[in-house]
Amino acid sequence: HAEFLHCKGKKFTDFDDVRREIEAETDRVTGTNKGISSIPINLRVYSPNVLNLTLIDLPGITKVPVGDQPPDIEYQIRDMIMQFICRENCLILAVTPANMDLANSDALKLAKDVDPQ
Repeated sequence: HAEFLHCKGKKFTDFDDVRREIEAETDRVTGTNKGISSIPINLRVYSPNVLNLTLIDLPGITKVPVGDQPPDIEYQIRDMIMQFICRENCLILAVTPANMDLANSDALKLAKDVDPQ
């Protein structure tokens, strides 16, 4: 099952409901027009089949503002990402579309800036 910090005492057993709750909480915190926030959504997944670890899902890097996003959205997101990936015990999972040349990946560039190895 899963539990959210903002839904104290409520257990989610259907992971479609978990997805919907993440979307609803994101809209509540950021608005419904593509905003971002550094306020985390805390979700705990309980299962004998999962490791005990913390995953932090960060927004992708936006180049062109959409909706209510500010003109400097790219820099705000980069700053947010750097706050997390600079941590000593951080394992970076840099996600890049399969149809993109890795030489053009912003995610890999940031990861390499922080961890050149």
